[in-house]
Order: sequence, then C-alpha cells, then structure tokens
Amino acid sequence: MWRDIRIEQEELLSPLAAHSKDSLGRRLPEEPCKVRSDYERDADRILYSEDFRRLRHKTQVFFNAKNDHICTRMEHVLYVRAISTTIGRTLGLNQDLINAIALGHDIGHAPFGHSGERALHNCIHKINPALSFRHEYHSLRVVDRLSTRISREKIHERCGLNLTYEVRDGIVSHCGENYDEYILHADKMKDPDKIYETEHRKCMPYTLEACVVRLVDKIAYVGRDIEDAIRAKLIDYKDIDPEIRKELGATNGEMINTLVQDIIENSYNTEYIRLSKAKGEALREMIMTNNKLIYQSALIRRYEINAKNAVEGLFEMLYDCARNLDRKNKSKPMERLVGFIDEKGYQEDEPPEQIVTDYIAGMTDTYALQSFEDLYWI
Repeated sequence: MWRDIRIEQEELLSPLAAHSKDSLGRRLPEEPCKVRSDYERDADRILYSEDFRRLRHKTQVFFNAKNDHICTRMEHVLYVRAISTTIGRTLGLNQDLINAIALGHDIGHAPFGHSGERALHNCIHKINPALSFRHEYHSLRVVDRLSTRISREKIHERCGLNLTYEVRDGIVSHCGENYDEYILHADKMKDPDKIYETEHRKCMPYTLEACVVRLVDKIAYVGRDIEDAIRAKLIDYKDIDPEIRKELGATNGEMINTLVQDIIENSYNTEYIRLSKAKGEALREMIMTNNKLIYQSALIRRYEINAKNAVEGLFEMLYDCARNLDRKNKSKPMERLVGFIDEKGYQEDEPPEQIVTDYIAGMTDTYALQSFEDLYWI
C-alpha cells in the first residue's frame, strides 16, 4: 500500500521524467521495497555503503589537505546532489533518481583525485593494455561488483548493490569531459547490455535526470575549486577575467545561482537540459581558467608527484603479492590484500592487476599513504 502511494506521487512529475514503474530494472530481480521506490532504494544503498563513507577522506583537488575547510570528494558529491535536486524539482523530474545518481557518480574515484586516477590507469594499462582505469567506469564496477553494504548482506554470492539500470547509466555517463557541452538530451536508444562497452563520454545519458547531474558536476566544482585555491593562496577572485565574473558572478554562490536559474529557464518544458549560449561559453572559459591557474599550478603539480609515487609504489609491491599470493605471510600488507580478495569473492581467473587496481582505488588518501609507508619504510 505504501509503495503504491509513492508510485502515485510520481504521476505528478513531468511527462519527460523517469518513472520508477517504467525502469528497465535490476540485473538480478528482487522483491520491491514495501515503502520506497526503486530509485529511492538505490540511493539508500549507495548512501549506506562503505565505499560512500570513504569519500570523505578522498581528494577533490588538494591532496591530503590538513585544512578542514578544503573540499573533499564527499563534499563535492553532496554539492552535486543539492544543486541537481533543486533543478530537478523545478523541472518536475524524478528527484529520487537524481539523488541516487548524484550520490553514486564518484563512488569509484581513486585516492588523490584525478592525479591518482591517471597514475592508476598508467599502472594497469602498462601491464595489460586491454585494461584501463577511468573513475566513471570504476564507479559502475563498484556498485555492480565491489561494494559491500554495511549490513554485509550480499544479494548473491558476490558483492555489489544491484542497482537499477537508470542509476547505473547515470553513474557511468556523468563525466562530460567536453567543456563545450552545455546542451544535453536523453538517449533512449542506448543498449543496456553494452553499458561497459559504450563510450559514455561521447554519448548522452539515458535519462534527463542523468543529464542534470552531468551538467551540474561541472557547476559544482568550478566555483568551489576557486574557493579552495584562494584559501591556499594560489589565486584571488581578481585573477578571474572581469567579463566572466560579470556573466557568472563574483563568488561561488553567485555562480551557482546564475547557472541554476539559467538551466531552469532554458530547459523548462523542453526535452533538453541546457544552458544559454552566453552562460555555457562563460562556464567553459571559467573551467579553462581554473585549469590554467589551479590544476596546472606548481603546487598541484607537486601534489601529483607525491600521488604518482604513492600509487606506483603500492601497485608495484601489491601486484607482486597478488601474483604470488602467500596466505602464510602474516605481514600487514599481505594480510590486508588476502582479506580483500576473500571478501570480494574473486574468481581464480581474475587478473591480479585488476584485483590490485580495485584494492588501491578503494583506498582513502590517508590509508594509501599509510599502506605505502608499511610497505617501504624500514
């Protein structure tokens, strides 16, 4: 009865919204919750997972920051959720679906932010050119295969959250690396059976809700990264082109407010999630300014060297351990690796380089550094 009420509430949404009753479903069928919609249930599974908890100790931009006010990966995720929900509510889209996608979109991020991501990709790709590491695909792998619910309940013999297709697609499709992209539409022709093979950065998400998250992902970080850079004394707001500040605003809050209103005004009652040309181009210029003044700065470059050294060192030593697994070896790194392998229920033919990549990707910054010290410090 209670679930029926929730489904009836969805009838008030826009005709363009995703309705949970029309979901393409889960990989493994389950009994529906008696209260929550499928998308709401997915959001809760992500929120209560151990993988989500670890995001609070993973880098957004500034590596291993000791300042409590520097943005972490979890904060970024929560900002994406908040901004996306505001837009989705006004457009009449499914807020439960937006919530789930936003919470899960970075759940597979490596330690040390994009620096760690690049280092980990180079490690696994060097050993096995058929394999790669990109955080959006690993986020999908986490929710499909690796994540463990806090209750330790497993839906089948392995781990994984068994989410709906719409949430899974939104997670793997969230990464719009094309900074010129500010007009999005739902691609209903995507093949659910090819979710791992599809190049999602070059195509649109399956739902408008996922389109909102994909565009908001950039809005959420562009101004917040500026705040952190100012706190780190890398830049000042005056370093930003006056024309960009005039178009978007002079602070992070003003930028978010400007862009949210623009998306709503240009997307309402349309089949698109889009910014106006003026605001879209200003956002692109702002991201390029951040890239020059922040992401390519000497300080961040120095962080990247430390991150690269830690990830490469971990991978080298743990890969050797994984290839020659010795359960009698009671050293702390070996015991932890064996425990991870047992918990995830890997098949015997799982490539050791994939196992090690999964293991390192799940580490927080501090845990990765501690593991590095355990392995190399005499």
